[in-house]
Amino acid sequence: MTLDLAAELAETRLLAIIRGTDTAATIAAGTALLAEGVRVVEVALTTPGALDAIAAIRADAPADTLVGAGTVLTGSDVADVAAAGAQFVVTPAVVESIAEAARRGLPVAAGALTPTEAYAAVRSGASVVKLFPASVGGPGYLKAVRDPFPDIPFVAVGGVGLAELPGYLAAGAIAVGVGGPLVGDAASGGDLDALRDRARRYRDAVRGALS
Repeated sequence: MTLDLAAELAETRLLAIIRGTDTAATIAAGTALLAEGVRVVEVALTTPGALDAIAAIRADAPADTLVGAGTVLTGSDVADVAAAGAQFVVTPAVVESIAEAARRGLPVAAGALTPTEAYAAVRSGASVVKLFPASVGGPGYLKAVRDPFPDIPFVAVGGVGLAELPGYLAAGAIAVGVGGPLVGDAASGGDLDALRDRARRYRDAVRGALS
């Protein structure tokens, strides 16, 4: 049965994006996020040892969580992350990996900024469109792009801090994707307790935005 990534993101409303400089620290950060109730995490392939990190985080992940791979660009990347156990893939743009992942049954959150790119991403097989970088236009731009495409599930990514999160959800994003403002330096050997605190604050912000 193919994972319904859009439904999962619409339920949890938060995607954690891990882009680190150390494999062990990335594993520790991903494990801590899942333990704090962040149910969907992505490890960028620009992270050293990303495939090992994905496999390790997935091995210890709670049953109701998802571990994916980000910055997946090529068909070869798709094969590698699938072998590592990634449950979904994320791209920064409309690239060849979208069609290959869809062919393999791996759901894709494809990066797009313009209406043309969003439409092309879905036509290529993406199940979710990652509006990136969302900070270029903010929630107003997201709403404008959504208007002609009400059936495309959008995730706002790029510059989504705690203050910005409610605006994107109110504008119709099914979820927000957050990297630096949430993960900080934890995936590069930074403070895991601070990461856990930020995770709790983001989860509280999601609940507050939806109440």
